[in-house]
Amino acid sequence: MNGDWLVRGRDGRLCVSLTSGEAVLCRAEHLPVGAWRPARRTGGEQRLHPVLAVGPGADGYAHLVSWRPPVPGESGPVHSTHFRPLLAPLDWVPIGHPDKKGDRTGVPAVAVDAEGRAHVFVRNAGAGLSMVAQKERGGWDPWRDLKGSGVQGPPVAVTGESGRVEAYAATDDTLLHWRQAEPAAPPARDDTARAAARPGTLRALATSAGRTTLFFTDASSGELCAWRPGGATVPLLPAAGPGRVAAVRCLLDGRDSTVLAQRAASGRVALAAYPTEEEGAGASWTEHGPGLPPDAEVALTLDHTDRVTVAALEAATGRLLVARAQHDGPGVAPGPWQEA
Repeated sequence: MNGDWLVRGRDGRLCVSLTSGEAVLCRAEHLPVGAWRPARRTGGEQRLHPVLAVGPGADGYAHLVSWRPPVPGESGPVHSTHFRPLLAPLDWVPIGHPDKKGDRTGVPAVAVDAEGRAHVFVRNAGAGLSMVAQKERGGWDPWRDLKGSGVQGPPVAVTGESGRVEAYAATDDTLLHWRQAEPAAPPARDDTARAAARPGTLRALATSAGRTTLFFTDASSGELCAWRPGGATVPLLPAAGPGRVAAVRCLLDGRDSTVLAQRAASGRVALAAYPTEEEGAGASWTEHGPGLPPDAEVALTLDHTDRVTVAALEAATGRLLVARAQHDGPGVAPGPWQEA
């Protein structure tokens, strides 16, 4: 899965999206901080490949993107919108193919602009990056080739505080960045940085007005690093484990802070916090909760009271564990873990 699969809906309920065989499932709280309802299938009985991108909008709607195999040997991206956690997501809608026709080209990423339009990014057959966006009054624009070459692993997409969409991708030795110069404009190449990111470890977060931060694990050093276009990459702390990091902003002791979570090599969830965009202030991991299998993914969000909430999802079984953070001192520690 790629993106924020743990989402706070506009009614305050938390919702998770996950893949299960040839389907995408959604689960939601019956009430905020209440019991979780059983999983429901997204988009009817359509068969999907086991891949999912999720991007929440400022309106609390979650946009889902997957690949559907219409005929043997071919696939096409499909999109659905989940308006409220207790409602069923919309049916899957085909959005064309980045190369007009063919099989899967990569794991997609999706972000939502200030007007609620989804922007879908995916590596194309030429190992560049392509994008398609929703029209203002329904339907989709044509796919655009955003250029680039040698893209490895999934791209990531993020919406800045301005409501404009940005995307990041990595080659074997370079980080690539695209951003919208103005609302509704196609994202354009903006900056690059020399770095070898471990494939599948990119995560982006809006961290201030006009700026987003890319987190990635350096392939050679194993350091979790941060990069803001226009600046240099900055080592933050050793990665707790091999997978992607989750990130969310919140107030800790009244200070704008970034909280990170990752499945540690021990199998437990590791958390770290530091003042937003002040990587030099230092951060350190603390491990929490039970041991998780290697396929577990970790996510962060803020609940209806703006408490940091961490979720761990076991991909093979669909088991979901959730804990709300208890803010105490300079760090952030979760309370009891509950199986949803």
